Amino acid sequence: MDQERNFWVVGGDLRQRALARLLREDGHTVHVAALEGEGLAAEPLGPGLALAHCVILPLPVTRQGELLHTPLSREEVTLPQLLDWLEPGQVLCGGLVSAQAEEAAQARGLRLLDYYAREECMVANAVPTAEGAVQVAMEELPFTLHSARVLVLGFGRVGKLTAHRMGALGAKVTVCAQGYADLAWAAAYGHETMWLEKLAWELGGYDLIVNTIPAQVLDRRRLGWVNPGAFLLDLASAPGGVDQAAAKERGLRVLQAPGLPGRTAPVTAAAAIRDAVYHILWELEV
Repeated sequence: MDQERNFWVVGGDLRQRALARLLREDGHTVHVAALEGEGLAAEPLGPGLALAHCVILPLPVTRQGELLHTPLSREEVTLPQLLDWLEPGQVLCGGLVSAQAEEAAQARGLRLLDYYAREECMVANAVPTAEGAVQVAMEELPFTLHSARVLVLGFGRVGKLTAHRMGALGAKVTVCAQGYADLAWAAAYGHETMWLEKLAWELGGYDLIVNTIPAQVLDRRRLGWVNPGAFLLDLASAPGGVDQAAAKERGLRVLQAPGLPGRTAPVTAAAAIRDAVYHILWELEV
């Protein structure tokens, strides 16, 4: 940014830890709370929060109701505890902001914006998600991705990049989606295509099934057609796209892996968050 800002980074995972470092490297004053490790000196919540140009919250902001997502801290912090230290008009940025969190901020006259809802942040995060999917697949499959039969469910940002990365490694990729435009684009990229509503017995023909659709598309009925030796990788946000109970009954291998950027490429994911926060502050002229 063109001038120094005062940031507080409160809670979060490896992404927020890297984010604090990136902000400091950019010349900003950075305080952290409920975030520990790698030499970070966590501070208690207090009056200093009222001096922040921006308070950056985790992705997702909360877990289990009002509890902030603080996996790298022994401290438990609730969102109301944090908000009560702030002054009306202050700016907060968080990821996957719930309606409950937004209402709590508005009730105090605060501006809470969702950096993860911005297109540039979601696209940037789709890259490490797709690369992480490739990494997980290579670790879990007993053979190479080259010539593997791969089904990608959904052709949004993550689906596009995942299909591209796996196809580039020689996988035989089929894209299953429900939009005519998505299927046209998938075909234009050289992938086989399939209409989602008609997906049934064809599931038995794949070695790897990657779901990116945030709805239970692999229900009990469809799981009955899945190849028993296949590996199912669910990249969709909770509760995911696979009926876990039915998959367990059938003995299918399923890995739910939402939030891959935070595990496989936290620095890249942190840079995406930083840039989105900068864009928000520029637009608000803060």
